Amino acid sequence: MAQDKFHKDLLLAGEIQYLHGLSIQLLDKTDQCLQKMDQSLAGREMMEGDNLYPACSHCLSILKELYQISKLYDGAEEKLWGVLMRQRSVLCLLIVRYAKRTDEHQWILKRRCVTNFESRRHLAMMIFPEVKEDYKELRKMLIDRSQLLAESFECIALAEPESLHAGLFMKFQNEEPTGPGVLREWFLLVCQAIFNPQNALFVACPNDQRRFFPYPASKVHPLHLEYFSFAGRVIALALMQRVQVGIVFDRAFFLQLAGNSITLEDIRDADPYLYTSCKQILDMDADFIDSDALGLTFVREVEELGQRKVVELCPGGKNLVVNSKNRDKYVDILIQDHFVTSISEQVPHFVNGFADILSKSKLQQYFFQSLDLEDLDSILHGSVAKYPL
Repeated sequence: MAQDKFHKDLLLAGEIQYLHGLSIQLLDKTDQCLQKMDQSLAGREMMEGDNLYPACSHCLSILKELYQISKLYDGAEEKLWGVLMRQRSVLCLLIVRYAKRTDEHQWILKRRCVTNFESRRHLAMMIFPEVKEDYKELRKMLIDRSQLLAESFECIALAEPESLHAGLFMKFQNEEPTGPGVLREWFLLVCQAIFNPQNALFVACPNDQRRFFPYPASKVHPLHLEYFSFAGRVIALALMQRVQVGIVFDRAFFLQLAGNSITLEDIRDADPYLYTSCKQILDMDADFIDSDALGLTFVREVEELGQRKVVELCPGGKNLVVNSKNRDKYVDILIQDHFVTSISEQVPHFVNGFADILSKSKLQQYFFQSLDLEDLDSILHGSVAKYPL
């Protein structure tokens, strides 16, 4: 009996090894195929209706299957990524030309280095519903310019999410023009209003006035959380309609939308003063900081409704002195409290509003994970160059 089992295990191991060999051969053939395609397409665009390679549309499906197989064998996944990195240019062309909404391509973005901006944008934008051309399916809006923010809030925030998925038809009250130009103007105006610091929802970064971060004390606005949901919907709708709105997000805000953690380097634009102070604490001579010359404890001052108060960063923080051994922890907790805890209500509401517009709401985090901050800058604003201070 034991000998029979050993014999069966040996045969099974042989079959598994044989399948591994076949997958390597298929990957090598795919590599050669992609290389030939790249050479043939050099100097020309892959245009609509291009029949040079009728089977091109199957390449992404084959690569997806190879990715799943590669996870079964040691070293196979790295070999696959190596092939895709070598054939990056043609892979990006295939994505832009053949990736469809009905397919699943999230695996490609596990190594974003094999993609470029155009292919990442294409994959990210496919999670939005397709805008309809039929007027009857569009969400109609009639907005009074003098009540732009309030009436826009009523039209968008109070609507059923599904009623927004087809797209928007926009008209200003007592004005004749309609069409894409009017819709673009409305997006620009409503985003200017939402992100206007005077409305106490978002604040601009000192080092880059086009970048915005949720205002920690936004509760001075009685409907602030509803307005964050509204803001999420508006930004998602602008992306869906391919409208550049002239604003971009601060890195610390963007990272939270992507579900990523925040480090000291990520707050450079949002709070240059805090960034510099934390750098100094970390670089300071150990003996000097241990002397308690700075008088630092695990607390921070916050301003709320015009009054300043002291908040403990951890239990017993007012009695915990910062020294050379705990300063890393102090800086980390300070950053988390300042940029995460302080907006722990606002961000989820923005996220939920954004997710309302997607074809599948669960893909909200995937959208931000699939892009670099500079990618989103280009999509929302059209330029990655910093504004002058």
